[in-house]
Amino acid sequence: MNEPRDRGNSTSPNSAASKEEAWMRICRRLRAELGDDVFSSWFGRLELDDLSEANAYLSVPTKFLKSWIQSHYAEKILLALAGEFPDVKRLSITVRSSTRTTAGRASGLAASAQATDAHAAGDRSVASSAPASDSAHAELKFPSQHRTSERVARASAECGDAEIIAGSPLDRRLNFSNFLIGRSNQLAHAAAQRVASAAPEEPLLYNPLYLHASVGLGKTHLLQAVAHAASAVTRRVIYLTAERFMYGFVSALKAQTAIAFKEKLRGIDVLVIDDIQFLQGKSIQQEFCHTLNALIDARRQIVIAADRPPGDLESLDERVRSRLAGGLCVEMGGLDEPLRIKILEARIAAAKQVHPNFEVPPAVTAYVASVIQTNGRDLDGAVNRLLAHASLNGAPLGVETAELAIRDLVRTHEPKRIKIEDIQKLVASHFNVSRADILSSRRTANVVRPRQIAMYLSKVLTLRSLPEIGRRFGGRDHTTVLHAVRKIEGLATSDGTLSEELELLKRMLME
Repeated sequence: MNEPRDRGNSTSPNSAASKEEAWMRICRRLRAELGDDVFSSWFGRLELDDLSEANAYLSVPTKFLKSWIQSHYAEKILLALAGEFPDVKRLSITVRSSTRTTAGRASGLAASAQATDAHAAGDRSVASSAPASDSAHAELKFPSQHRTSERVARASAECGDAEIIAGSPLDRRLNFSNFLIGRSNQLAHAAAQRVASAAPEEPLLYNPLYLHASVGLGKTHLLQAVAHAASAVTRRVIYLTAERFMYGFVSALKAQTAIAFKEKLRGIDVLVIDDIQFLQGKSIQQEFCHTLNALIDARRQIVIAADRPPGDLESLDERVRSRLAGGLCVEMGGLDEPLRIKILEARIAAAKQVHPNFEVPPAVTAYVASVIQTNGRDLDGAVNRLLAHASLNGAPLGVETAELAIRDLVRTHEPKRIKIEDIQKLVASHFNVSRADILSSRRTANVVRPRQIAMYLSKVLTLRSLPEIGRRFGGRDHTTVLHAVRKIEGLATSDGTLSEELELLKRMLME
């Protein structure tokens, strides 16, 4: 009988070494098709256990990974396997025991990819193959993957959940019972309370729940109230700032416990993240997007806060913005005067518990509420200043004293924040064209001039950069925007009619 012909090496096609080479080709194909981030996020601990007739047997360490891979990637994996092993027609994925011995383990996809990269670079020390065998059940062994898995398991056992992903600290004072409600925050409060009190079996009506407001209007108070209330009904909750999420992810990468980090994060019931506008870094944003998708698909609640709507988070990946906008977005507006009086009265009452002689006449409270219209933090600062003047001077507080005490907090009204979309709509309406025309590639005179004016106004009335403005105008280059700005500036100096039109448009946008 003739011996089987090798493919450029001394091993038979059925040997473990040949299977190893085929497995590495499968890894390269999957990595190229799915991308590094998806490959690392979901397949890092998938292992090939055996090939038997028409069946391929794989395993993962958790039920969550098994369910996710079966639902989303089974067909791709089977196609990749069939390309190397044509007889394979069926795929079986099981959950392996964490106490399984090193002997008999198959290679993980992540380690295989690592071995593939090392093989291409000529470094064969990263992964070593098992001794060649003609057995139909010969398996592959990658010691580097075994060491990685052992590090993850050891980190999980020694550190515990809180060490692998520790939440940001919660303030016990920030709960629903002392959140003051007004017209500007009534809807946000109701939605947050509904989310926090929902039973596990109830459908998720608002997922994700996205709250946005300027600083000092109560976003963090509501988010922490959600965390407190949800944990009180024995739901697994984690509250994170964007900074803490970034720190946790980077630390997990450095400690080589990224898989444990992801699994712990995906195993909670309610994820609460504050100040999402500060989330930076492409890989971190991609991981955050994967986390959002995994939790939403698993019917886990997500509550997020930021200082602007999802569409205005230009530093975030478009997929993240789209996912955030797909839930319930609620704006918390500025504090109206009745609500500001409520806040002042609550702060004064709290101060009196420590300083019983602290008295603030109603006229002073009304005066402070009328002149400080910014946010709750400034109101806190006003109470602190009133307390200092009353305790240090020993004289009763009056409106004149209050005026002196809080004068550094009295600010002129902040200018209205103008959006590029509002400029485009107004200019299109003014010049009797559509917004789609302005964003299009049409170069007729009746479209080019309004487009240039809209670009000019976007530059002078917003803080957006030229590249950002170009992207908002149909993906144009920043040089196109710069040309339009200079063109309109030049024409406005010589054309009185155009100058008047520009001033009119500015006033209409500022109103």
